[in-house]
Amino acid sequence: MSIQLYVYKRNFDVQKAERYFKERKIPYQAVDLKKHRLGRRELELFARGRGVKAIINIEDEEVRSHPIAYAPNEQIMLDYLMENPQFLISPIIRNGQKVVVGFEEAAIQSLVTG
Repeated sequence: MSIQLYVYKRNFDVQKAERYFKERKIPYQAVDLKKHRLGRRELELFARGRGVKAIINIEDEEVRSHPIAYAPNEQIMLDYLMENPQFLISPIIRNGQKVVVGFEEAAIQSLVTG
């Protein structure tokens, strides 16, 4: 089991996710999106089944004022996200091909147990 926790900035949901894994002694790898550039395939994996808009933090004022909020198609949105990972909802938790966006304890439990 190789759990990766993708984080751009530490917020309350990121802290809850880290605490969740530490309390249960579940090993995970934190991936700092300020240092690690995401590739198109990773972003497509994150968006699979939900769509790109579901992984964008549209509640953030910076995102709403950026063209990504009004992009006409998902390919353009993915291009923006490759250059601006701060627009992603944080955390994104990945275990192989399975992904949870944001902190949802039931979804994370399902991700961890297989």
